[in-house]
Order: sequence, then structure tokens, then C-alpha cells
Amino acid sequence: MDRLLLWALLLISMVGDSQCQSGVELPKPQGVSVEADFGSQMLSITWERDMSSPVLSYDVEVLRTELMETVYNGTIEVRPDPTAKVHRWNWTSPIPLECTSHSVRVRSRHQQQTSEWSPLQTVLGMDIPENTEARMFPQDKVVPVGSELTFCCIVEEKKSFRSIWYKNKPMNHTRLSRRSYASTKTNQPPSISSGTNVICFNDDSLTVGAVVFVGYPPDDRDLVCETRDLESVECQWNKGQDTSLRGPRRTIYTLNGSNCTDANQKKPKYQCRLNFTLDKGERNWTLEAKNPLGTIQVTDTADLNLRVRPHAPLDVAKLEVHARNASLHWSWGQGGYKALPLLCQVQLVSSGHIVTRNYSGPGLSQAVVEGLQPDEVYVVQVRCGSQQNFWKWGDWSSDYSFRTEEDRPDALNIWIRLDTNQSGYVMWKPLSKRESHGQIKSYEVTLWSPGEEGTKIHSLSQDQHSAPFHLEGNDTEQVIVVRARNSAGESPPASITIPRFSADEVHASYEVLGRDGGFDLFWSADANSSCGYVVDWCPTGSGQNCSLDWVKVPATNTSTRIQSKFVPGVRYTFSIYACTSGAPELLERREGYVKELAPLQQVSGLKAQQIGSAVLLSWNGIPLESQGGFIRGYVIYVSNSSHLIPIANITDPNARNHTVTHLSPSTYKFTVKAYTSAGQDGGNTISIKLDPLTDWLIVEILAALGVMTCFLLIITVICYKKRKWVKKTFCPEIPEPKLPEEWLTTQGTFGGRTLDVVPCPHNPVHIVERVSDKPGLEVTPEDDEEQASLEDDGPVDTYSSGPVALRYYNLVVGDGSQGPPSTDTSSSSSTSSMGSTRTEVTYTGVQTCGSSSEAPSQQEVPAGGGYRPQVDPASASTPAPAPGPAEPVGHQADPTDLPLLGTFGGYQPQCSWRMDSPEAGSLNSSLGSPTSVSSSQFLLPDPASEEGADRAHSTTWFHSLLSGKP
Repeated sequence: MDRLLLWALLLISMVGDSQCQSGVELPKPQGVSVEADFGSQMLSITWERDMSSPVLSYDVEVLRTELMETVYNGTIEVRPDPTAKVHRWNWTSPIPLECTSHSVRVRSRHQQQTSEWSPLQTVLGMDIPENTEARMFPQDKVVPVGSELTFCCIVEEKKSFRSIWYKNKPMNHTRLSRRSYASTKTNQPPSISSGTNVICFNDDSLTVGAVVFVGYPPDDRDLVCETRDLESVECQWNKGQDTSLRGPRRTIYTLNGSNCTDANQKKPKYQCRLNFTLDKGERNWTLEAKNPLGTIQVTDTADLNLRVRPHAPLDVAKLEVHARNASLHWSWGQGGYKALPLLCQVQLVSSGHIVTRNYSGPGLSQAVVEGLQPDEVYVVQVRCGSQQNFWKWGDWSSDYSFRTEEDRPDALNIWIRLDTNQSGYVMWKPLSKRESHGQIKSYEVTLWSPGEEGTKIHSLSQDQHSAPFHLEGNDTEQVIVVRARNSAGESPPASITIPRFSADEVHASYEVLGRDGGFDLFWSADANSSCGYVVDWCPTGSGQNCSLDWVKVPATNTSTRIQSKFVPGVRYTFSIYACTSGAPELLERREGYVKELAPLQQVSGLKAQQIGSAVLLSWNGIPLESQGGFIRGYVIYVSNSSHLIPIANITDPNARNHTVTHLSPSTYKFTVKAYTSAGQDGGNTISIKLDPLTDWLIVEILAALGVMTCFLLIITVICYKKRKWVKKTFCPEIPEPKLPEEWLTTQGTFGGRTLDVVPCPHNPVHIVERVSDKPGLEVTPEDDEEQASLEDDGPVDTYSSGPVALRYYNLVVGDGSQGPPSTDTSSSSSTSSMGSTRTEVTYTGVQTCGSSSEAPSQQEVPAGGGYRPQVDPASASTPAPAPGPAEPVGHQADPTDLPLLGTFGGYQPQCSWRMDSPEAGSLNSSLGSPTSVSSSQFLLPDPASEEGADRAHSTTWFHSLLSGKP
């Protein structure tokens, strides 16, 4: 049969080819028709088959009718089917068919030869003039996420189109016809449960809109089936990805072909339950999920006899409740559990603590719970599972609450604090709810001594947690016992032996640093520790207001971590005690900060004092409560306009002063900052102006003058008391000259002459140095003219009232054979200029005034140049013996050679002669002169005699001063 069909087709083809080649025209398709499926946007085109024509190819063209715009033009091949009477071809439009009218035509084709087009077959759209209202398509379309969709807007008749918006954003558009416009959205995101709005606007306002639902196909997985009551199957699964489709577009589920009502009713759990007879052996369970975008199937295979998960127990209640245990009971709603071996779990929750107990038995419905806390509220829940072939725990039952009865309190945790040797406080920590075992009514404090019967009992209310005590003056150990009481009775006694108080006891404190809000303490084991250790702490320096806290450590531990409400920047003192059979023993103390801060307060009392070219800075320490950490030292800054320059870092935390040296006079601003390991404080600043050192020099000079004044005042007082001795030593009386009696008698009867008193003239004298230092002196006239006048006129009047000018030159002292000097004026002048300095000094000498009318006879100058005391004129003519050859010029004659001097005693020149020249016009100018009042010779004192006199005077006054004599 197949061979016959093949031969028939081959024959027709050959005939057709021959006809075409012979120029026969191809027939036009007949009976063309078009059907539209607006939901799927598809056109179905059919035409009749021409049995006489061998054509198997056709050209199909689709146009938008109003604008005659071709949207599709293609050639299709039809399969030869001798039994088919028509040809059918489907075309899907990219835009909704309602948007505009579409026309279709078909023609036959054989190779390059074609027939005429068939008449247009049109499918009318909604944009025809008869439909004047605005429309938009598609409406309520459901599409998958990421797809592409074209929307069209048909504006109202006589209105102008403006734009199309998708999710409040405009889209590009294309004109389809006179009133129809289209926009395409690609890669659409998931829409919300109500869909995504697409809106069309005309030139005035909103025209029309549409809603599109964008979601996912079903993605359900992990199907698990089990039995809960041994009479039905219950399957659960994981929903997977959310489809974003709600309402009528949601996913519909079926289990083994049966509708899953529970899942379709949008319950929280995605599960499906079906009644069936439980048989042994495995069975397949198939879940089908379907929504507008797709369908999925999930399968589970299981033996439900091995998958039993019981329901929750019902009516949980108490049977009996005591302080430490309780009996519970519950029931089952299904009768199938009575013979089923069950494993049940009882969970008790109290004060945040969860305790779970397990019980088992066939059809278990009660349990006794032990190990409960007295006076505690418990919340109970029960759940069960299959004991054999355990699958899963069943659901928890509803909560049930009950309270246990009260019991005696636990022993108190007590500690002691001594304020003096006879008083202090006993303290205890409040019992927690799990320790009090009921409501505390009161506390009882007992103080007693071992071996004594007398006790002191104090009853305190439940809100007091400390009690003061006062000790008697005995030396026996005192014990304090504290008990707590509630409605069930008293707690076990808690006792402590009071240690001896030692106010002067000093224990070195070591630094300890906190970590993570607490302190890690370590200490050495103590041999006396029999019941462990006690560590107490409180803020340092708080004294009796200390909020003391403590913790007890077992004897096997020598370390602990203290975790409490420590405040950063506050120093705490930790005391470690050994708990012995007697009183506690203090082992050591520690001080530390849980977290160090920079000092909370700056240094106070900053002062600056200038000391020469240095400045002494002094300050007070920071109070303990404001230190914020361990003070490690101080940093001193000097201000330099806009910033601080550190000049010293003092690492001694106990330092309270510092000297800044080598400063020049200026104004300085110093800042002192204390620092801890966390940083520095804000700093305290002081300014000082350094005065120049001259001001201090003046002060020192004034001080020295004051001291000298006091010293001179003391010397003045001493000299005043020794005034007679001082006068005798430094100002001896000058004896008056003693003259012979002949000088006092007149010459009237005895032929004597009366001397006329004339004013004392001033004589020029020259200073003469010692003989030991200069050569001898020779008296020469002032000049030749004067010498000539003296020789011509006669002897010189030595008693004249006018001053006498003398000229002297140094004369080398030699032996007696040396001749007189030359009288040559030039040579004398030369010798004078080389040997000595010429000097004229007006000297008021004391001269003996004689008669002006009688000139004495001229005398020759003694060869020895010596000094002769004043004698009577009668004896003046007696010649003096000439000096021998070996006698120096300055040697004086022996007093024995002078009868007048030996007879009358004469006077010696004062030993207080001075080398300096007396001032002119002074009344005392003649005192101490080495010359006679009427002599024209120079008197040279004896050096030996002067040195001896000076030595005698100095020895005498010093000896008198030491002896204290006046």
C-alpha cells in the first residue's frame, strides 16, 4: 500500500512539472479563511486543497489592515496528504490581536512561478470606528519573570495619544493604526500580589490601563509523607521559590490525584492529608503542583508503619505537688495510641531555666517529676514519639503551670567588716529565689563567745542585710551566727569568728589591671587555709561608706576572676583572706582599675617661683577619686604661641615640684599635666615673668649694706665703750714745746731784746723721700740772679715775714771727703731734671718771729745737714762740730754736744710725721713737719726709729684690745 502511494505521488509530481514547464498558470488558492484565538494571540489560516494541482508550496502574507503594513510574508511547505481536503497554518502575533485589524492572503508557488493572491481575509480589531471607547490590551495577562510583552493602547475617538507608562515609567511606543499604539516591555521583574499596572495617557489625562501578573512556575520539592494517628497519611513539602502569584493564579496541589484542600486554603504549613487504610509495605505518594505558568510533580516512597509521629497530648494537669517533686497526667484523643509503645518528653521551665526529663511506656499518660525547687513556678509541656522505630517527636502539648511548696532556706553567705577594735558590721548576701525556698520573713543575728553561756540575739526584718555589733573588752574570740527564716523554718547557721582589729597594720598593695570588665586575681596558697579563701573589694578610699562585696573561693583554687559592676576610672581595693578554723587571716591586698582613664581633674595649686635664672614649679596632687588611673608621672610644657612644647617628663608619680633652669628674662607660660596609661589630663597653666638679674643684684647689695651697717654699728658700740683706749692708741696728745726761761725774760735791764710777733709766713717746701730710697739733698738758690743778690746784699733774713723759696736737688750721700756740688746753673738744672722732680709746695711753717729791725748775722749751713732744736740766740753762734769722714750727711749731732738742749730739755719732733705734703691753708699743716719752724734745712727722720715706733704702737693697741683695758 505504501509503495502504491509513493508511486502515485511521484506520478503527480511528474505531471505537475510537465505542466509548469509547458507554461500552464498555477491555480489561486480557494476557500481561504482565518480564525483568531485572542487569548493566545494566534491566527489559524485554512484553504482548500486543489486535487488537480501538484503545488506543495504557498506564500502567506499577514498585514495590518488599516495601514496595510506587512507584518509577515513567508513561504510554507505543506505535507502531501491524499486524504486531507484543506491546508492549515497557524501564526502567532507579537501584539494582541485586539489592538488592530489583521488581513491574510495566500498564493501558490512552484519554484519561481506564483499564482495570484487570494482575496484578503480580515480579522477585525477593537480599533474600528464602531468602537469609540478607549481600550488597552492585554488584560490580566500572566507571564513568567524575564519575558517580553507588548501592550497596546486604543485611544478614544477624537482624542490624541500621549504615552504609555509601565510601573510609573514611560515607554517607547509604535503606531499601529489611526487610534492604536503599542509599547513593548522586556525582562519583566516579578510583580506584587496585585500585579503590575500599565497605564495609557491621552492628551488630557489618564485614559485606560491594564494589569500584568509576572511570576514563576511551581518549584515545590522535598515531599515527605507520614502518619499521625495510624489511620491517615499526612504529607509535607518545601514550597521552594515563591511564584509571586496569588488568588486565582495561585498554585493548585493534588496528592495521588486527590485535591489537597489544606494546601489550597493557604495554610501556613504546606501539607496534604488523606484518609486511607494503613497497610504494611512501601507505597508511592505523588504531589502535583500547577499554576498558569507550569506544572511540577514530586514523589515520595515510604512504609508508613515506620513513620509514626503522634499528635500532641491533651489535658496536661498535676496530680500531686510537693516542695521537691510533682505528679503529672495527660490524655490522648486517638484510641490507637493505647497499645503503641511511646517515648514521652516532659519539659519544665522556671525562671529562665529549662529542664527536660524522658519517660516511656505503652500508651504513656502520666509521669512523676523530681528534683524540683521549692516555692518555684514551673511551666510544663509534654510531647511523645514512637519508642520502636523512632521517627520524629510529636507536637508539644499546651502549657500548664504549677507552683511547688516552700522549704527551709539555704545557709547565708556572710562576711564581716571591722571599723574599730570593738565595733563593726556583719553582712550577708540576699538569698536568691532558688536559695530562699520561699518568702524570707526575718533574720536572726547571734553574738557569743565559746565557753560562755550568754548570747545576744537580734531579729531583723527581711529587707536588712547587715547588722552592727559591739564587742566587750574581753580577749576571748567572738563568734557571729546569722540565720534566715521563712514559713517553712530556719536556715542552717552561718558563722564567722571576728578577727582582731589592728589599726596600724599595713599591707603592701600591688597593682592589678582589669580585663574585659573584670579582674583576674592570683595568690600563693596558704597552709592555714582550711575552708578556702575570701576575696572582698570596694572602691579605694571610700572608708566606712564602702559598698563592700565579696566572693568565696574553694581551698583547691588560688585564683579567681572577679566580675561585677565595676566602673571605669574608679580604683578598687581587693583584700584576700584565708579562711581558717578560727578568724580569717589577711594574706595580701591589690589595687586596680577595670579600665584606666585619663585623669578626670587637672593638677591643682600650681605655683611658680623665680630663683635666679630658674623657675621652681610646684603643684598639688590629684585627689584619688579624680585620678582615673594610676598616675605614672607628669609632663611639663612651655607655651610657644599656638602650641605646647614638652620640656620635662617626670616619671615619679609622687613628685610635686620641678625646677626649670637656664631661662632668660622674659614671660613664660608653663603647663603641668598628669598622665596615666590612658592619657593626660587637661593641664593647669601658670604664667611668670622673669625679672633681670640686676634687680636681684640690687637686692643683694642692699642686703650686704644692711649687714655692713649692723657690723659697723657693733664696732661703733665697742669703740664707744673703749673710747679712752682708742683715743690713747690712735690720737695721742702732742706735748707743747718747753722753752728755756731766758726766752721768757725781757732784755730791758739785762740788755735783752724784745721779740716782735709777726704773722707766720708760708714757706715753700718739697716732699723729701726717705734717705734709704734717694740720694742726699743739697740746698741751692733758685737761680744765679737770686744767688748774686744774696751775696751782694748781705745775709739772708731768716726772720722775714715773706715766704722763702727753696730749691733742692738730690745729693748722693758719700763719705766725708766728697766735695760740694757745682754751682753751675746748667749742670744743676740737668742734675735736677735727672735725679729728682722739682716741686714747689706752700708750707705754713711754725717760725720764731724776731725783731724786724734787727737782722741776725748770717750763719753757714751746717755741713751735716742735720736738725737742731731751737735754742737761745746766744748759743746759736756756738759752732757745731763738723761731721767726720765716716759720718753720713744726715747724721745728727750728739745731744751731749748741745749744752742748751741738755740744760733745757728741748723737744723732739713728733713721730707721727707723714710722708704726704700738708695742704695749704690748713691750721694743722705744720704738725708732723720734719723741719724746724725757723730752719731752712730738711729734716729726714730716722727710719729705724720710725719702724720701731710703729711696731710699738701696733703691738700696744692690739694687746690692749685683747686685754679689754681702756
